[in-house]
Amino acid sequence: MAQEYKLKGLSALDLGNGEKREVEVDGIENGKVLLARIGNTTHAMSSNCTHYGAPLKLGVLTPEGRLTCAWHGACFNVGTGDVEDAPALDPLAKFEVYEKSGAVYIKGEEATIKANRRKPNVKCVAQGQEKVVIVGGKDTRAYSERSGSGTIGAVQALREQGYEGHVTIISKEPNLPLDRTKLSKALMADKSKLEWRPQDWYDSASIATVSDEVSGVDFNSKSVSTKSGKSFPYTKLILASGGTPKALPLPGFKDLSNIFLLRTIPDVQAILGAVGEDKGKNVVIIGSSFIGMEVANALSSNNTVTVVGMESAPLERVMGNEVGKIFQRLISKSGVKFHMGASVDSAQPAETDQSKVGSVSLKDGTNLPADLVIVGVGVSPATEYLQDNSAIQLEKDGSIKTNESFEVESLPGVYAIGDIATYPYHGPGGNGRLTRIEHWNVAQNAGRSVAASIAKPSAAPKRFIPIFWSALGSQLRYCGNSMGGWDDVVLQGQPDEAKFAAFYGKGETVVAVASMQMDPVMSKSAELMRRGNMPSLNELRNGKSVLDVGLPSEVKI
Repeated sequence: MAQEYKLKGLSALDLGNGEKREVEVDGIENGKVLLARIGNTTHAMSSNCTHYGAPLKLGVLTPEGRLTCAWHGACFNVGTGDVEDAPALDPLAKFEVYEKSGAVYIKGEEATIKANRRKPNVKCVAQGQEKVVIVGGKDTRAYSERSGSGTIGAVQALREQGYEGHVTIISKEPNLPLDRTKLSKALMADKSKLEWRPQDWYDSASIATVSDEVSGVDFNSKSVSTKSGKSFPYTKLILASGGTPKALPLPGFKDLSNIFLLRTIPDVQAILGAVGEDKGKNVVIIGSSFIGMEVANALSSNNTVTVVGMESAPLERVMGNEVGKIFQRLISKSGVKFHMGASVDSAQPAETDQSKVGSVSLKDGTNLPADLVIVGVGVSPATEYLQDNSAIQLEKDGSIKTNESFEVESLPGVYAIGDIATYPYHGPGGNGRLTRIEHWNVAQNAGRSVAASIAKPSAAPKRFIPIFWSALGSQLRYCGNSMGGWDDVVLQGQPDEAKFAAFYGKGETVVAVASMQMDPVMSKSAELMRRGNMPSLNELRNGKSVLDVGLPSEVKI
């Protein structure tokens, strides 16, 4: 039952418009709420982000009442507490707030205040003829959006928005949708700690989870077939089959054991098994992009870790040489060694066991001892089950072209999200350019957008800026997209101390922002990008701070 609680240190609701303030709740140990004023109304809500618990007092509040977390870009509506943008799933709890007798009070339940969230209302008894089918991974080697953010974003938003039709997820993945980011960032292998929702949550929402492998889709009869011989009719179809990690077609890599790809929980379990409890292993990581760098960081303790990359600096293609060197210095502090500008020749067997890898040979003649090897050289869209289907045309990379609503061209009611989707990007510098983005937030926001289109056909496409984060010795935040290229980068802060904001420009237009230890620069930049009010590259070069720039009410992307 809701009770009245006094807020410490307040005698009146005296916040200015656009101000937010974290306050303690009297009588509840560690109890806090966030106050935020929009116009003439002061709102009281949970004080921490429901994603990873970041204090929302550090976030960005917009004129219309969007509150964006400073860490990973989760966005909430302060009026309702509802989630507006990924990666958060649970909405904020809202509390009645009022003045009385020279003090300020809220009304709420102690458990809800402590929980810092409320559970979304997804309970449903499916009915009617409408059927949404979600296609997950084709096989266990492909990471599917069933086990990630695209599917959970779609199915939860469908129920939140009142869709009462039947919903079925088909995938051979051995787990429910999970927080896949923790696989590479923390090498976490306990699915109970990774799955976003337990099975009874899906049951209560009338969401069927089918463990089977999709073998094809008949777009004319609107049915999905599986290898077990079953057929699933649909009225709406969401293709979320994700990506397949790329292997190295080089001598030794196909035949020797203890060479791993990383995309699933069994992959992490196998890697941890090869490392062993005593550790002390020689680990060679091939690939210096995000997966490779995150795994190097995670395994650096008590192992000898070597990263092999073709670029002159880690992440150079996305971040540039100067910023890539910052990441390299950070991870080197943990003892990780780098061979950059290097190409792999082959994997050689161990002397003690010819079935296992013992070393990796580079083309310059260098031989790297290896008890295990982890390959992180990218993924390909997992669309093999559609390759011979005349009803759909795949892009050259195997992805699926969609419109702004992630609906597949010439196939009404069929959607593609996540790693397989190539969609028109309208963020800064995008100009509708077809882009495929392998970001966690993009997949979940795409899922939410598709759910809105299905539940409310008149809904406009969801307008969001891509955001991702990475653990590279310190926390990296990134927003925007630089796949169309960039001409110059402006660095603010203290790059030598890994405390910086990097602004990537195409001409004078900032197309992407990366930051470390500069919160909430990334979140503020993402909101400015949405509104077409990002400073020019020259203004930033001359010292202008995005934190000093106002947020217009109008969204322009």
